[in-house]
Order: sequence, then structure tokens, then C-alpha cells
Amino acid sequence: MKKVYFACSIRGGGDKSIYPALVKSIKQHAELLSEIFIADGLSLNGSSLPERNIWTRDMEWVKNADAIIAEVSNPSLGVGYEIAKAEEWGKPVLCLFRPIDGRKLSAMVAGSPTVTVVEYTEVTAAVEAIKSFLEA
Repeated sequence: MKKVYFACSIRGGGDKSIYPALVKSIKQHAELLSEIFIADGLSLNGSSLPERNIWTRDMEWVKNADAIIAEVSNPSLGVGYEIAKAEEWGKPVLCLFRPIDGRKLSAMVAGSPTVTVVEYTEVTAAVEAIKSFLEA
């Protein structure tokens, strides 16, 4: 079974109402390494762990993952960093983006030749993209 790291904006003001459906979809097709991102105790300030511990934990998850799925609708320096490390380490990356309120995805993500970007407006489309990505 594939191991997947799920990345999403937390401190940048992510959309916690969407993340559970994405995580549920991932778990139907793969082992999820980073379920912490939908934990009820997680606030917009992130985890209560020291920042060095967060970095170490998350880099281990990215390193051990077979693939990365990132919800990138809300800008996040951390998610961008994780995507770059995944690319450096040859991991397939799926980025899910909702073009709401006139937002545009960073050209560094959208233009990457090694990242698959799927735009969606309904969560069902994102769930289908996850299934297709993980079955490929």
C-alpha cells in the first residue's frame, strides 16, 4: 500500500472544512502519514510542538512517503517547501487548487513540470483526482 503525505495550509489559514473529506479519500487508497493536519486540537497557530520538532517530523513524513498530495488553495510557505523537497527527492506530487475569490496558484507550483495540478470547485472533483492519482 502506498504511503501518502498530505500537506495543507494551517498557519496560513487553511480550510479545515474540506480537509477531512480529502483525508478520507486518501485513506481509502493509501496509508496516510500526516493525519495530524485534521486533528481537532490543531489551531491556526499549528501544533504545540517546538518548531524544530515539527520540521523534523514533517521532513521524515515527506521522505518516507511514496507520494505527496497537497491542498494549495491557501498560500503556505511550509507547503511550498514540502512540495519542493518532494520534487527534489523524486516523489510524485498532486496539488489540489480551488480558484476562489480570484486567487491564482503560484507560478512556481503551477509551472512545475513534475507537479500535477488539479483545479476543483466541488470536493467531489478533488476526491476523484485523489483516486486517479493514487491508482496511477
